[in-house]
Amino acid sequence: MNLSIPSWHSSATVAVFAGLLLTHSAARADEDTAKTAQLARGKYLVTVAGCNDCHTPWKVGEAGPEPDMSRMLSGHPADFEITAPAKMPEGPWMVAAAPTNTAWSGPWGVSFTANLTPDQETGLGKWTENIFIQTIRTGRHMGRGRPILPPMPIPMYKNFTDEDLKAIFSYLQSIPAIKNAVPEPLQPIAAAN
Repeated sequence: MNLSIPSWHSSATVAVFAGLLLTHSAARADEDTAKTAQLARGKYLVTVAGCNDCHTPWKVGEAGPEPDMSRMLSGHPADFEITAPAKMPEGPWMVAAAPTNTAWSGPWGVSFTANLTPDQETGLGKWTENIFIQTIRTGRHMGRGRPILPPMPIPMYKNFTDEDLKAIFSYLQSIPAIKNAVPEPLQPIAAAN
């Protein structure tokens, strides 16, 4: 008894299977290309929007103060404790910044820049794309919590398109996770008393 498959059948089967593999490979390549383009767009937007200016702690380098990229986008350093708003000098001053450029004191109290890395406990690791978009759109922590405080430029950033915000979030999820628990904001002196 001969159990071999006729040659025309096996050739057709192989051709169909090969076609399916090529189609799947092409679709996968298109997805990879789209993901690479989205990450590149996100990196570009994070760079030109100045996210590192406040969310990356500063250090003093050869040219003066500069972002410490070894702590890229990790927010206010947990080991740099600030317990009260700045005492402002007489005159027209309204805002003071910590030397790390990650803590800001003003009429709102003290705000600390968030950890934007994908750390699961202290960063955006557990956030979803939707939570991130809602945070920027509403100006509220996690899209529904406390207000996002100055100097975060929410009035401008909420004008990003959904595609831009998705690209930013995708990029932020791709950078190295840094464990850094940023403190909660401090109330203004008047509110604290």
